[in-house]
Amino acid sequence: MAKKFPLNPPHPERICWGCDRYCPADSLACGNGAGRTQHPAEMMGDDWYEFGDWGDLIAADKAGKNQK
Repeated sequence: MAKKFPLNPPHPERICWGCDRYCPADSLACGNGAGRTQHPAEMMGDDWYEFGDWGDLIAADKAGKNQK
């Protein structure tokens, strides 16, 4: 099962969001000179999930918020 993808993490610049490993930005497990993948909020703003088709990536997170 994939890890839950946070909609707006507090410090997205500290993590690589390229896969389910969520490596620290200064020690990526991908190797070969791989660069850090930015969180969508860093590129598109805090309301990034309201535009486009993010499908399964945020479905679980939205379901959890509706139950609270």
